[in-house]
Amino acid sequence: MTSSKQALAQPASSADAAPGSQPGAARGAHGRGTPAGADSWRSRLYRWDMKASPYAFVAPFFVLFGAFSLVPLLYTAWYSLHHVQLTSLDHQTWAGLDNYKNLLSSDFFWNALKNTFTIGLISTVPQLLAALGLAHLLNYKLRGSTVWRVVMLTPYATSVAAATLVFTLLYSWDGGMVNWILHFVGVDPVNWREADWGSQFAVSTIVIWRWTGYNALIYLAAMQAIPADLYESAALDGANRWQQFRHVTIPQLRPTILFTVVVSTIGATQLFGEVLLFGGVSGSKGGSEHQYQTLGLYMYDQGWIIGNLGKASAIAWSMFLILLIVAAVNLLLTRWLRKSQ
Repeated sequence: MTSSKQALAQPASSADAAPGSQPGAARGAHGRGTPAGADSWRSRLYRWDMKASPYAFVAPFFVLFGAFSLVPLLYTAWYSLHHVQLTSLDHQTWAGLDNYKNLLSSDFFWNALKNTFTIGLISTVPQLLAALGLAHLLNYKLRGSTVWRVVMLTPYATSVAAATLVFTLLYSWDGGMVNWILHFVGVDPVNWREADWGSQFAVSTIVIWRWTGYNALIYLAAMQAIPADLYESAALDGANRWQQFRHVTIPQLRPTILFTVVVSTIGATQLFGEVLLFGGVSGSKGGSEHQYQTLGLYMYDQGWIIGNLGKASAIAWSMFLILLIVAAVNLLLTRWLRKSQ
C-alpha cells in the first residue's frame, strides 16, 4: 500500500512519458533552447533580407544605366547649351539656346529630318507588312517550322557591316546584280549612291532585310497566344483563311502591331550604321548632295568630323525629343485601343 502511494507521488520518468513527447523536452525548452533575443534578431534579419534582396538584385542595372546612359545624357544636355569644340574640351562658352536656334535655321538639319522620315517610312511599312504575312504562314503547321524560324532570325544576327557590304555590292553602279537585272528586263542602270530616291530605297532594303524576320517572330508569338476557339467559331460561320486573318488575327494583334510600329520608328530615327557604310568615302555626309543623310549621320558629321560638339549635342537632344513625341503618341493610341475594346 505504501509503495503504491509512493509510486503515484513520484513524477513520471522519461520511460513513462506520454506518447509522442521527447525525453527532456520541457527541460530542453528552458535549458538548451534558443534565447528569445536571438530569435528576434533572426526574424529581423529575415524581414530585412526580404525587403532588401530585390533592390540588391536590380541594383547592377541601375548602376550601369546611370553610368552609361543617364550621366552621358545629362552631360550632353550641358554641352548643347555651350559652344564646345572637339579639339578644346576645356574651353566652353555659354551659348544658351543658340545651338537649337541654329538647327532650326539650318537647311541641313531639315534635310536630315526629311530623309530620316522618308527612309523610315519606306523601310517600316513594307517590313511590317512582310513580317505579318510571314508570321501568318508560319502560324500554320508546316514541315520544318523550327528551321524556318531560325532562318528568318539569321539576318538579325548578321552584323550591320557585313549586311551593308553585301548590299553595297548588289547596288554597285558597275557590275552590281541589281543593275544587271534591270538591264536584263530592259531598264537603264541606276546610280544608287547618287540618286535621291534610289539611294534611300537601297538603304531601306538593308533595313527591311535585317528586321523583317525579327518582327515576324514577334507577330508569330502573339498569334500563337490567340485562343483557338475564335478561329473555330469563325470557321463554323463559314469564314475562310483570309477572312479569319482579317477579322480575327488582325484585331487581336493590334497592341503588338502598335508596339512594332513604335520600335521600328525609334530604330528609323536612330538609323546610322547602314547609311554610313553604304556611302563609303562620303558616308558621313550622306552622299555628295546629302541625299540620304539622316539625323544620326548629321550628328556624327557635326560632332566627329567638324568637331562642333555643342551643335552635335543639340541634334542628339532633338532626336530625344522626337522619340518622346513618339512615345506619347504610342501611349495615346494604346489608351484609345483599350477603350475601343
